[in-house]
Amino acid sequence: MPLPAPQARNQLHTRNLVFRGYQREDRLWDIEGQLLDSKTKVFDIPGEGTWLPGEPIHDMTIRVTIDDAYVVHEIAVAMAGSPHAACPQAQAPLQLMIGCTMGRGWRQAIERNMGGIQGCAHLRELLFNMATAAFQTVSQEMAEDVVNHPPAHLGKCLAWDFNGNLVKHHYPVFYGLNKGDSL
Repeated sequence: MPLPAPQARNQLHTRNLVFRGYQREDRLWDIEGQLLDSKTKVFDIPGEGTWLPGEPIHDMTIRVTIDDAYVVHEIAVAMAGSPHAACPQAQAPLQLMIGCTMGRGWRQAIERNMGGIQGCAHLRELLFNMATAAFQTVSQEMAEDVVNHPPAHLGKCLAWDFNGNLVKHHYPVFYGLNKGDSL
């Protein structure tokens, strides 16, 4: 069902987030995220730059390489567009995420390693959401490997409640379990 009709308004800003998941030939997984911000009017930051309507103010891409257990092996980052000269310095702390797991504690690891002034709010936002893209990518290919432990997405939203109809139909062996239980 669509949103109700809005009041009269003028669009000022657009943020596009795109996530892509890939299985590599070496059995690792690449998850890529890109963030693009643009304005509908000329945007000027005195002393920093001027951007035309539709021109990306932020154009940032991250590639995270993970294994089947969602452990980060590599991170690559590109800042094709940023509004301030200091922004590219925020790329280095991403390397501290190597060895972290995209799972329980992921957001805390991001804040610990690159929170506040040691990182970039936009890169953190991308990383937060890349975990969901990773689960969507890896779980699709590894669904047959579910034996004794429920897939990571069960118990994480209303639709995949352990006591809900979707789990009962698609994962009957886990129906009725408490979150975190195994067989």
